[in-house]
Amino acid sequence: MRKIVAILICLICPLSAHAVSLINDTEIESVVQEIIAPLATAADISPSRMKVFIVNDDEYNAFVMSGEDVYIYTGLLTRVTTPNALRAVVAHEMGHMIGGHMAQMSAAMEAEMKRTLLIQALGLGLMAAGGNPSLGAGVLAGASSVAQQSMLSFSRDEERMADDMGLNLMVRAEMNPNGFLDVFKQMNDMTSHIESRVNPNSINHPLTSERLKHVRDRLDAPEIKNKKFKTDSADTIKKYALVRAKLVGYLDSPERVKTLYPYSDKSDAAIYARAIANMRGGNLDGALVGTKTLISRSSNNPYLYELLGDIEYSYGHYDDSVDAYEHAIKLRPKSPQIETALALVLTERNKQGDKDRAIELCKRVILTDATPLAYWTLARAYGSDDGRADWAMAEYYRMQKSQDKAREYAKRAKTRLQKNSPEYIKSDDILKQKK
Repeated sequence: MRKIVAILICLICPLSAHAVSLINDTEIESVVQEIIAPLATAADISPSRMKVFIVNDDEYNAFVMSGEDVYIYTGLLTRVTTPNALRAVVAHEMGHMIGGHMAQMSAAMEAEMKRTLLIQALGLGLMAAGGNPSLGAGVLAGASSVAQQSMLSFSRDEERMADDMGLNLMVRAEMNPNGFLDVFKQMNDMTSHIESRVNPNSINHPLTSERLKHVRDRLDAPEIKNKKFKTDSADTIKKYALVRAKLVGYLDSPERVKTLYPYSDKSDAAIYARAIANMRGGNLDGALVGTKTLISRSSNNPYLYELLGDIEYSYGHYDDSVDAYEHAIKLRPKSPQIETALALVLTERNKQGDKDRAIELCKRVILTDATPLAYWTLARAYGSDDGRADWAMAEYYRMQKSQDKAREYAKRAKTRLQKNSPEYIKSDDILKQKK
């Protein structure tokens, strides 16, 4: 029975948010948020409630949890070339949410488990009653297959419904549903050589070729074919291109960056990818030239100043790095990642007032979007002689799921902090948490 449960769980459970490696990047998250905002509005969800998480994984994948948390894999972002195609993927995932598919799948799984138990009971009964032992064994062996095939069929049906609901959501949002065509064409190119050798009844998704045909038929319907849809602005297309270039620059090898963005390509996205790759590879002069070229073209882009701050920090030019980060924050207030980077540089520069400013920045980040790095930087800003640094490190290790280290620092903090101070109480809370 354990084996059957494991098979069913593998079919329905999305990747847990606690099991993935997430990338915190203000630029990527904000651009994706902007792209999917029309879908949220069309689904009667406030766009501000849609939280975007970027999963550091090369899979061509995305999923939605709790109706408002959208997880998008870097492998999807680097492969999907247009904002509208990305929107179609998210619309499909929201289709699962709108259709209540996870709840339905759980109910179906429970029903199949009960049916499997009954079938197994029948098999055991036949054997115990002295009937045909081979028949009883056959019934037992078939129970797992019956459950698996039933759940696979259920999953395929839900994928078809999610395609339809996602397409309807795109239409309701007045965004061109042709994004679905772009996605399925790309997926078909990636999987057709494999799917041609697969039994359609043995997988939990319909064949991509089938999904592509179904979408084409839907798009040919007069109520969709004759409807006028919004198109993405040049600015949105450019911002999405920069996001994709940024991911390639940071995550891919220098050779792949050069292949995707050769020096003959003078676009902003290509220069961005190469500047980031140069910084990663230690070619700071090349990175600086590329970044300053981009700033001369787009002087109001905060993320270019963020990159400039990163490069100047790598040089050890702390004053220039601080200036760049401060300018980025002026252009884009409430940017947790940039604020944390600035705080870190301030703790390194350590001029008069720098640590107070770093503490202020870290506290602001922790209130809005706490990260382990923000707590680590806060501890650095407090300094080793301050008990609040021990509390900050306890919070850092708590977020890193290192409970023993968190408790160690929380205990140390309590011995050095004034009783009933906020940090003392928070340290006590950490100690009271169950291991």
